[in-house]
Amino acid sequence: MSEQKNIPVHVAMILDGNGRWAKKRLMPRTYGHRKGAFNIVVIAKACHAMGIKYLTMFCFSTENWNRPSEEVNYIMQAPIRYYKKYKSKIINSNYILRFIGRRDRLPKVLVDIIEELEELTKSHTGLTLTLCIDYGSYDELTTATREIAQLVKEGNLLIEDITPELIENHLFTRNYPKLDLLIRTSGELRISNYLLWQLGYAELYFTNVLWPDFNEKELKKAIESYQARNRRFGGLK
Repeated sequence: MSEQKNIPVHVAMILDGNGRWAKKRLMPRTYGHRKGAFNIVVIAKACHAMGIKYLTMFCFSTENWNRPSEEVNYIMQAPIRYYKKYKSKIINSNYILRFIGRRDRLPKVLVDIIEELEELTKSHTGLTLTLCIDYGSYDELTTATREIAQLVKEGNLLIEDITPELIENHLFTRNYPKLDLLIRTSGELRISNYLLWQLGYAELYFTNVLWPDFNEKELKKAIESYQARNRRFGGLK
């Protein structure tokens, strides 16, 4: 990779292509999700080594509930099995683990694990790894709007005091740094209701590589593409 400068602070990823990866191997889609789950660890380690501070990954959307029940059940149950097997490694990784999205529709045992992981890793000092589960940007923005509207209704906020900064403080990603780079695997050229507000001035990188095949070499290609760009944020340099 090019010289270690201009490394993005906050990288987001859409992990796409698990099902197609499995189909190419004449295997069920759940096999692709299993491979994709382990790849999260690989890429998180690579990001940490590069000096990236925040990695936010789109794992399950608010629309993914419409997929076949067998696939949904696997995605909901797999983290529970992984947690029991790899708990000590997760805790000793020094990563800060966070989860954003709705929790009211997740299995209670999964919510308990999420809350435990957030508590056990909150004092860590390494990469902040955020997994977006039952997340959708429409839902996030709707939730933020309702919170702000309630403050106005209660007389605790004036309409003219609503600013972009205030809105950001009601998003799931409040206290996160600005998003620098979005990477989407599998060749799809769309955002899929992901971090719509946060993507305002982020750089976009699309690759045809399916998520289970996206390795450290492919990550370096994405970072080098980012490093070669001139980010003007609407101005001139």
